[in-house]
Amino acid sequence: MAGTISRLPDVGWMLRPLTQIPGVRHAVVVSEDGLRMGHDSAEGLTGEVPLLDVAEAESLAAACAALTVTGQSTAALLFGHEAGVRQLMVESDKGFVLFTSAGRGASLGVATDPEADVGLVAQQMQLLVAKIGSHLSSRPRESMNPAS
Repeated sequence: MAGTISRLPDVGWMLRPLTQIPGVRHAVVVSEDGLRMGHDSAEGLTGEVPLLDVAEAESLAAACAALTVTGQSTAALLFGHEAGVRQLMVESDKGFVLFTSAGRGASLGVATDPEADVGLVAQQMQLLVAKIGSHLSSRPRESMNPAS
């Protein structure tokens, strides 16, 4: 019996409030296994990546998932397996990337310019997750029962 593949809903439109914050360049929502659930870029960007296309957003989603798993493994090693990871931040000479849990099985990543108010961005990420986190959650995959 063949299984069906369902498409994840694109929730990129929900990220618009984040990409309107000064200094925010891009935002992406990913499932815990690295699948892009949606993305958005700020308007009028210039530079190396002015807009995230789907391929770039999918690469960012995979990187986000990898960093999230690494953060969880590190917290478990240092604080025990019950320790949850609330937020991760990568700082580069060209800006910041913040990652936070966005509901069950999903993460939210936001890339900023170096001048962005990272505290404000992190706060707005948490507010967005609280407001629409149930829409950002990734449902667990259903197991296939070969006997059906």
